[in-house]
Amino acid sequence: MGERLDNRVREKRLALGMTQGDLADRVGVSRQSINSIERERYIPSLPLALRFARVFGCTVDELFRLED
Repeated sequence: MGERLDNRVREKRLALGMTQGDLADRVGVSRQSINSIERERYIPSLPLALRFARVFGCTVDELFRLED
């Protein structure tokens, strides 16, 4: 397939002035998980992606997209 998931979590987090720890607390995961997601080493589950979208006030599509 050759697809990869691109995300804007770091960009959105920094725009709100949040640390990785702040975001981790808001979505209920560890700071290390946030780091792994931002570095595209870990793909979040759908429920976690929805929590990110809620925190950032955007859609999941605005945060995550498939790249060829």
